[in-house]
This record gives sequence, C-alpha cells and structure tokens, in this order.
Amino acid sequence: MQNEEVAMSTLTETLRIEGMTCASCVSHVEKAIAGLPGVTRASVNLATERATVAFVPRTIDLEAIAAAVREAGYEATPLADDSSRSEVEEAARESELQTLRKRLGIAALLTAPLLLLEMVPMMIPGAHHWLMGIIERQTLWYLFFALATAVQFGPGWRFYRTGWAALRRLSPDMNTLVMLGTSAAYGYSVVATFMPGLLPAESLHVYYEASAVIITLILAGKYMEALAKGRTSAAIRKLVGLQPKSARVVRDGKELEVPLAEVGVGDVIRVRPGERVPVDGEVVEGASYVDESMITGEPVPVEKMLGSEVVGGTINAHGTFLFRVTRVAGDTVLAQIIRTVEQAQATKPQIQALADKVVAVFVPIVLVLAALTFGAWLWLGPAPALTSALVAAVSVLIIACPCAMGLATPTSIMVGTGKAAELGVLFRKGDALQTLQEADIVALDKTGTLTEGRPTLTDYFVQGGFDKTEVLQLAAAVEQGSEHPIARAVVEAAAAQGLPVLLASDFEAVAGFGVRAKVGERQVAIGADRYVRRLGLDPSIFAAEAERLASDGKTPFYIMIDDALAGVLAVSDPIKTSAPEAIRALKKLGLRVAMITGDTQRTAEAIAHQLGIDEVLAEVLPEGKSDAVRRLQATGLKVAFVGDGINDAPALAQADVGLAIGTGTDIAIEAADVVLMSGNLSGIPNAIALSQATLRNIKQNLFWAFAYNAALIPVAAGLLYPFFGVLLSPMFAAGAMAMSSTFVLMNGLRLRGFAPSNTRPSAAPLPAM
Repeated sequence: MQNEEVAMSTLTETLRIEGMTCASCVSHVEKAIAGLPGVTRASVNLATERATVAFVPRTIDLEAIAAAVREAGYEATPLADDSSRSEVEEAARESELQTLRKRLGIAALLTAPLLLLEMVPMMIPGAHHWLMGIIERQTLWYLFFALATAVQFGPGWRFYRTGWAALRRLSPDMNTLVMLGTSAAYGYSVVATFMPGLLPAESLHVYYEASAVIITLILAGKYMEALAKGRTSAAIRKLVGLQPKSARVVRDGKELEVPLAEVGVGDVIRVRPGERVPVDGEVVEGASYVDESMITGEPVPVEKMLGSEVVGGTINAHGTFLFRVTRVAGDTVLAQIIRTVEQAQATKPQIQALADKVVAVFVPIVLVLAALTFGAWLWLGPAPALTSALVAAVSVLIIACPCAMGLATPTSIMVGTGKAAELGVLFRKGDALQTLQEADIVALDKTGTLTEGRPTLTDYFVQGGFDKTEVLQLAAAVEQGSEHPIARAVVEAAAAQGLPVLLASDFEAVAGFGVRAKVGERQVAIGADRYVRRLGLDPSIFAAEAERLASDGKTPFYIMIDDALAGVLAVSDPIKTSAPEAIRALKKLGLRVAMITGDTQRTAEAIAHQLGIDEVLAEVLPEGKSDAVRRLQATGLKVAFVGDGINDAPALAQADVGLAIGTGTDIAIEAADVVLMSGNLSGIPNAIALSQATLRNIKQNLFWAFAYNAALIPVAAGLLYPFFGVLLSPMFAAGAMAMSSTFVLMNGLRLRGFAPSNTRPSAAPLPAM
C-alpha cells in the first residue's frame, strides 16, 4: 500500500541537458540526479540531450534537480509539456550550433598560422631552415605561445569547465581526457619556451600546434555531431510541423482566424480543401476525404461524414466540413504520438547495459594506461625519451574518448522510433525495439485483427416445426441487446429482409457462451455448441450442417426456442486484405505464426489453412487468451501477441511483446508495447523488420565504438614503433576520435532510409473460408 501511495505521488518530468559530450557525461548526470533525495528514477540520453526524471514532488522540485545538474558541470533546462516545447528545444539546439560554430571558427583562425608556420615548413625541404633564418626560434615560439594560449583558454575553455568538475568528483569523463591531454602538450611547450633549463637539451621542443589542433579538431567533430544529432530528431520535428498555427473558428455565425492556443473544446472549426485539420474533433456538417497517412501510414484518404472523427495534423483532400473540437493541446492524438515517440527514445534497451558497464570504468582505465604509457616510454624509449613519452601519453588520452560509445545506442533508437512513427508504428518503449526482434512466434487474435470484424450472416437452417423467417426474427430481437459483431450481423440480416423489429426483455449475456432473452411469451437463447450442451440439449442433430459450415471457414452458432433446439446459423467475417501478404512476410522473416480464436477447431483450421498459419489455438474463451499465450511461452518460445487493444489487454500484457492494432484515434493502449496506428497488418512485419534493422545498427555502432578503442589505444601507446618506427601524432588521434563519433551518427542515420516491404492489398476483402 505504501509503495502504491509513493507511485501515485510521483511525477515524471523532462529536462534538456547541455554540455554532454560522451557516455561518461551521461553517467555523471544520471548519478547527480539519482543521488538526490526524492528522485526515484533518472534516465539520461546523449542523442536527445534529455534527462527523464521521476521524483516525489513533496520531497524535491524540478528546479532543485536542475541545480544539481548545473553543479555537476552541465546546463539543465526544464521542458514544459506543451506546444511550445519543440520550439524551445529547437531554439536551444540552434543556439548550441551557433556557439559551436563561433568557437570552431575562432579556433580554426588561430590554429591556421600555427600549422602554416610549424608543420608546413617541415614538409618542404629547406623551408624550415629558411624560416629560421628570417625569424628567430625563440620569437617564433612566443608567437606560437600567444596563438595556442588563445585557443586553449578561449574555445578550449569548455573542456576545462566540465572536465575539471568531473575530475574533482573523481569521475573523469571525455572532457577530462581532452583537458589533460591538451594541457600536457601545452604545459610542456610553456616550460620549453620560458624555462628551458628544466628540460634535457635533447627534449627541448614545443607542441603548441598539437594542443591547438586537437582542440580545433574535437570542436569540429562536436559541430558535426550536433548537425547529425539534429537530423536524428527530424521525425519528431516533422510530426510537430503537422499541426497548423491557427484555426478558422465559427463563432456567432462568423468565421475567425485565431491562434491554435485560443481554440478550446466545443469550438466549431471549418476546414477547406487542402488545409490541415488543426485539432481533434467530430464532423458536424459536410463531408470529405481526409489524408491520414502521416498519422496511420495508410496512403488511401479516409471518408469523413457526419459523426466521423478527425485527427489534428491530417490533410483535407476534397470538400469542406465543420467539426466540433473534442481534444486540444497535449490531449490530441498527434500530441500523444509525439509523446509516445519521445518516451521510447528516452528508454534504454537491454543492450545498452553492456556499454554502460564498460564506460563506467573506461575513462579511469584510460588514465592509468596513459600513465603507464608515459612511464614505459620514459624508461625504455629512445632519446629524446621525455618527448616521446609525452606524445604517446597525450595520444592515448585523446584517442580513447568514449564519445562513440555514448552515441551508439541512443542514435539508432532515435532514428528507428522516428522512422517507425512515419510508418504508423509506435514503439511505446524503446526496449520493445530489442524485444520484438527476439520474438520466435507471432500470435494473432482473429476477430478484428486478422478479419475486418464485420461478420455477415451467410446461412441458417431450422428443424421441422419451426418457421425459418420467425426464427431469424426472434434471433434478431435477442441480438439487438448485444454489441457483439455476430449480433450485428444477425440484426442486419433481419433488417435486409424487411422483418418487423420485435422487442426483447430480460436480456442476459452469458460470458463465453451466448445470450438469452424473452421475446413476447417465448424464451430464446443463442450461442455456441457449448451453450447448447450447458442448457441440456444435443447439438448433434445439426452436426452435418455445422461441420460443412466450419469446413468453409464460417462460424456456426445455435438458436434455442422454448427449451428446444430450433436451428443453426453461420456468419463469415471477411479476412483483411493485408492479412495473407503480412503472414507471408512474417514467415520470410523466419517467424512462426499462430492464431488465437474462440471459433471451433474445424472453423479455425480452415481459416488457418487459407492463410498459411502454422499453429491454431481454437475454442479459446475471451478470458483465456492470456492463458493461450502462456501455453506458447511454456514451450520456450518468445511470443509477440497482436490484438485489437482493450479486449485483448491481458494477452497483450502476458506476451513478451504486445502489439495493439489501433484505429488512428486511440493510441494510448497501456497494455501494449507497440501500437499499429492503422488496421493494416503489413505494420506487423514492418515493425519486426525495423526492429531487426535497428538492433543490427546498434550492434554495428557498438562494435565500431569498442573495436575503435581496442585497436587504436595500443597504436597510440606506440605498439607499432618497434616494428615500423611509427608513433601516432596527437593531432591524428584527435581526428580519428572525431571521425569515430561521426561514423556512428551517420551509420545510425542510415535507418532513415529503411524501406518496408509494403503489401499491395487486393481489390476486395477475402471471405473467411
């Protein structure tokens, strides 16, 4: 009870974090937040530059959390959950880009003379001696000192500010490595310039150009990272951009153009051809076709008429209509989609745990390796040993920055979930991307998932002594009180024959069996064969008809009148046009497919045979679907269950990963891990294929990040020197480090080109036969 009270009083908020540069930064910010009293959970994402924090507001507030982040050496800004949130983030991202651009420009301008005067003459025979003949060496070193100092404590100050704070907390990060590496090169050069007597004559050399170039290259890498990270959030920006800034509201008979913030629930809005629907609502006048592809992924415009729901952000293709606003601001479907994608992007999948564990000890290990490298070269290296020791140690510090490790997973998650949203697939949790691709079998509910959920009455037979028309009329009278799709099929069939509507009383629904009611003086019951037996009757007199109907993929059920079995009826629910191709696509992905249904075994097997389904779990009661999923799991299989949402919630929760078929207007299905916005089943193989592509991308990124460090740290330490006489320059180390992060980001961005194998539905639904 106490835990429930704590959970109820917990808030979850988001902060934008500035100044993070690597995986170690993420760890530091998480520790700074998680260590605060009242904070129950903290998750920080380097790619999105956000911290998601759950806390008890009675104990701590958001400003105190932000203050702790600032004390750790980073900037924190609370993000309000409203329409201006994306604008605030976009402004902050643009400000960061401008700052980086300015620092990079200054650093490059100051570093260029250093390179021209120090490195270029060494590449041209005789140029160095010619330069020394014009400018005295000491004068040149004074000039180098001035330029390098301006770079070190101008554009390079950002590394000191954050790196020193991390070192002071005994939690060194990437900034610490850059700070120590450049300071070593710069400090050594200062001693050589102003106190040459402290150094051996053979080691008298300056590395001003190395420290300046390292800072410039790392800033260039950070600038490219910032540009690439901006592209990873393109899907979110595209979704945000779907919402118009204003709406044409009808008030007192006049149409007024008002800002979207002033639109309220109950307002009536006019939408003209080609305009976007500003918010969610219900059509009250007119008719049209609306393109909902950016919400559902479905390319065909949807007809809208009186009473139809419209979704904010969709495009009115033809006519004009009026609609009454039902949801605004953060309650709209579009806002829910954006929030769902952002939550998924903030989640860490299981695969990230390995990277987090490595990074936690990586930087301290690098510091130890740099110290050992320095000592080894100083003791064993050739003259000038001190110079070689400095070069090798600085190279190790610079090349080992774990930037790529921190970006490897969140970059792929960001792009993958964003791409999924464009395809009408919403991953409610980032870890569902990993879980989904691990599934062995996809279990699908039949009614409303594999089928259209709109069954029609196809056959009915009665015993001698009963009138066929009267039996249908009595059945329709009872089924009027039921919301079941089969009930609607019976009522529609009676109406199609023009039969008068009879009134029923004492209606009772017997869960999992059928319904019963009184029509005039007659007692009528309708249900499955198990209901017939429950009432003490024998359904075998209709065995031949029921068997034939089931063999045709139809669902037989029975009607009992005044304690006598009167007849058997059958309905057929058309299979969705997208079902056959979707199941073939799932099999191509190496998955088994199962169907869970309440139909008889024979009916279910007929439908399964038509669709190529591997396994059938038939005669399952509504409350037994989760048990059916559990039986599949008991065989050692990881199960992905696909259902139509609320009715299948227990099974969706029981499955290893649950996929809910949405309608485009109800996405907040709490039991599901993944929501397919439209009823098109091609979303299932698309979601799984995208999940596999994303995890493949993450593994590639992590391999590159780890392999890069594993391979190049020994090279930086001087492993190649005994064999080839090659010692890696710190400048090349800085360039390689920047390139590794850029490679990881660009590899993640490849997911934006993911091309789903969309199905091409046939012209009409297939009958369930």
